[in-house]
Amino acid sequence: MLENKIITNKTCGKLYIAGEYSILTAGQSAIIKNVNIFMESRISFSDTDEYTVFSDMFDYKLTLEKDTFNNENILQNFDKNYLLICEAISVMSEYLKLKNLEIKPFEMKITGKMERDGKKFGIGSSGSVVILTIKSILSLYNLEISKEMLFKLSSYVLLKRGDNGSMGDIACISYENLIFYRSFDRKRIRELIEKETLEDVLETDWNYEISELYFNEKEPNRKDKNSLSCEFLAGWTKEPAISKDLINIVKSSICESENFLKDVEEIVKKLREAIKNRDKLAIKECIDENGKLLENLDENIYSKKLKELVNATKNLDICAKSSGAGGGDCGIAFSFDERDTKIVVEKWKKLGIELLYSEKL
Repeated sequence: MLENKIITNKTCGKLYIAGEYSILTAGQSAIIKNVNIFMESRISFSDTDEYTVFSDMFDYKLTLEKDTFNNENILQNFDKNYLLICEAISVMSEYLKLKNLEIKPFEMKITGKMERDGKKFGIGSSGSVVILTIKSILSLYNLEISKEMLFKLSSYVLLKRGDNGSMGDIACISYENLIFYRSFDRKRIRELIEKETLEDVLETDWNYEISELYFNEKEPNRKDKNSLSCEFLAGWTKEPAISKDLINIVKSSICESENFLKDVEEIVKKLREAIKNRDKLAIKECIDENGKLLENLDENIYSKKLKELVNATKNLDICAKSSGAGGGDCGIAFSFDERDTKIVVEKWKKLGIELLYSEKL
């Protein structure tokens, strides 16, 4: 008998360090950093025959009948604001059936908008809410799964909904760490989802790679213990960007560029080694080069505020670039000097750019 108690869960956000846009092409790589700004949930089995779902993104809750998730066609008529959460619940209902578990309605409350005054931060709220919903349901049924399976289930939900992203945000948030991610052929997996069962799709080799990276932690069997004094900074421009629209605009620019994919892939792999070896000069070089490639790729990526964010680091022991789709949202920086960190944060403040997140690495 499953105990009916309130269970809490949380999921983080993410920001791209290198490889955004190129990662949309299957087989390309990126490095993505977890941002420990959290979305949280409270979940418990319902005392009634109805599901109750509430997110503080909206000013109302959703109530659904017990048998709602037994009929996939009903999904088409769901409230559009809660569609992503409901798709995740639907997929998890199917997953629970695979585990021969009795499906019971529940009450779930999600808080943590990852935005302020109606302006989103751009740190992966869509991916975070999907993963949070899945983690919440798993915990309700006392189920434990691997980070890899969490990634696959969450990606399955988004692919089913026709998401055009790389799933890099899902990879990072699932692993809650700085990661190297090599993307898979999403068209192939989407076609499998249409034809095969959930079980078969999850058991298929998707042909991707997710590796956790570390700056100063002592990895097993590591011989040199060189440390790197570094602080990760996320600057928020307070200008929301619509990622889906930007992706569609920039895709044509990538097609027209002969060397963009090849050049970015070389940078990402070089940065992976630089992080592993704590090579400050190589890290700075990779961040600068990737930023310039993005700026030259399409004029829509670097907004005026993002250019100011990067320019504020000149003559400081800091490297910076846009992050993710660009066009607003956040830029990232790595500072190798505490004094310079204070200087750039003050510069950003005068430019109307907020230090959204910082972490010593």
